[in-house]
Amino acid sequence: MSWLANLSKTYDDHVDVVGQFETKKNGREYALIPISHTTQTAHIEVHLNGKGNIVNAYVVDKNDGSTIIPCTEAAASRTSAPVPYPLFDKLVYVAGDYTSFCGEVKGTPYQDYLIQLKAWCESPFSHPKVQSVLHYVSKGTLIADLVDRGILHADRHGKLLDKWTTESGDPESKKPDIFNVIASDQSGAFVRFAVDLPGEPESRLWRDASVQQSFIQFYETSLQDTDLCFVTGEQSPVADKHASRIRHSGDKSKLISANDSSGFTYRGRFRTSRDAAVVSYAASQKGHNALKWLIDRQGTTIDGKVFLVWGSTRLEMPEPQEDSFSLYDEDEDEVATGGDRTHKEFALQIRKALGGFRYDGEYNSKHEVTIMILDAATPGRMAIMYYRNLDQNMYLDQLQAWHESCYWLHRYRKNKNDQYVSFIGAPATKDIAYAAYGPRASEKIVKGLMERMLPCIVDMQPVPLDIVRSSVNRASNPVGMENNWEWEKTLSITCALVNKEEGYGLSLNTETEDRNYLFGRLLAVADVLERSALGKEEKRATNAIRYMNAFAQRPGRTWIIIQSNLQPYQARMGTSARYYNSLLDEIGDKLKMDDFTDKPLTGLYLLGFYSQRNDLYTSKKDKEALAVSDINNENQMNEQGDN
Repeated sequence: MSWLANLSKTYDDHVDVVGQFETKKNGREYALIPISHTTQTAHIEVHLNGKGNIVNAYVVDKNDGSTIIPCTEAAASRTSAPVPYPLFDKLVYVAGDYTSFCGEVKGTPYQDYLIQLKAWCESPFSHPKVQSVLHYVSKGTLIADLVDRGILHADRHGKLLDKWTTESGDPESKKPDIFNVIASDQSGAFVRFAVDLPGEPESRLWRDASVQQSFIQFYETSLQDTDLCFVTGEQSPVADKHASRIRHSGDKSKLISANDSSGFTYRGRFRTSRDAAVVSYAASQKGHNALKWLIDRQGTTIDGKVFLVWGSTRLEMPEPQEDSFSLYDEDEDEVATGGDRTHKEFALQIRKALGGFRYDGEYNSKHEVTIMILDAATPGRMAIMYYRNLDQNMYLDQLQAWHESCYWLHRYRKNKNDQYVSFIGAPATKDIAYAAYGPRASEKIVKGLMERMLPCIVDMQPVPLDIVRSSVNRASNPVGMENNWEWEKTLSITCALVNKEEGYGLSLNTETEDRNYLFGRLLAVADVLERSALGKEEKRATNAIRYMNAFAQRPGRTWIIIQSNLQPYQARMGTSARYYNSLLDEIGDKLKMDDFTDKPLTGLYLLGFYSQRNDLYTSKKDKEALAVSDINNENQMNEQGDN
């Protein structure tokens, strides 16, 4: 239960923002929900006056539909059985004339709603705005009022329309707003209330802290069953049912459930579910509400799987699944573009970026980072697939080690001006999935790989060999990809994965005599030589690129073919090919007789290919500037080490 204790503490640490709405990038709102509350998407908003009379109503915009509603344990876990929410709910609960417009219903949802609302209003914790809602819904005219105002639409028989069809003879008839915001028919619309009282600045009950506190105090009086909480270690009211809707408002999956008294959930080990674990109502509410808030605020969801990282003192922490480009300040174009190609410069940028998360002036307090992955195998059950709670400095150290070891030069990211830029760093795990399995890989495959990569980053485990091999195979087959941009992205990501294990670095290594690296260099020189002879107008692939896959499998035999195909281009270039020819001789001289065989190449040949090609395309002036920059950065890193 450490995860629940950690989430409960996060809730307590941020209790000052409870009930305050924030806006996502897509315009949707979210908030840290008070205990005894949950969220629902409202479709209709009804305004009342202090006497409980309707004064206005309208359809709620999709981006404004998120609504904090009072909620009991039974309502939070309701499925097919009619269990009302205490204040806001669907038409079947809050409309007394529902059967007149929609037909018969199972049970007595409207009567149950009224009984529960009356109990609240007759308690010592009653609220005048809630009493206004009770006075209005007791009239039983909600649907009729909404039809009169054109919010809901009925057919000629007085029944609510199941769907909207253009009226005969009126081709310009506009589709009503209610059919644009609700997925089902009108009878499933969710209604929220606002009460306009003189002198009260806040009429929206779902944002009124006094209304929320009123229900919390009222509901606490009904929680009489107490036991020892496994989370807090205190004697507290017990939660028998726990929250759903964790990932989104339509999510029915639960992290904690024990509703099987006749199956094998706990039978044979315990007499009752409480023998296994007891969670107090407050701990369950705080933990689940904090989790919902964090997912809305900074979680990453792929095919239902949630990746979540947060800090104990600073919520926003660098996420392990993101690339190095996301760490850089986009306002610093010279940093983000990765103009420098030395490892020391890149390492300095990474340490500077992570330093902002590391130092906050509180060296004596214990800072922690929590990493959690959630997924649901069935609609009703959710599991914690991965959970780690570790020291913040340790997390940042291991994240820094990942970015400084699994790095390469990439050119597939865009800056704030929507322009492609270069950056040196580690690729995102999602991009690694596409490099290994192609851009059409399903979300199930992508999320599975992202989970597998997490221990490689957080626990510094080696990258699984099947992922590296799959990436190497795809990078070795450029003609099998739709365009050159996709291959270049796959190549740079694969080089980062190989470099993590080999540690060769981005700069060209002219000293090594490794067979794989040398063959990669030969292939790069052949590619650049032929590309230079073809000119900028010719866009077709060179022989080196066309034979790359065969070259990786049978380098000795394939190199003879590539070299023979190079002769016309060497002749075309004349003396201009002298440098390339001497470079081919220089590299070939490093190969031993035993190396020139058809033994398949390892992924290291891609490093030699990329570094040699990059070196040939880098001008002499740029190389001199990088050498000076390398010296300056080494001095800066030494100064940091001394400090």
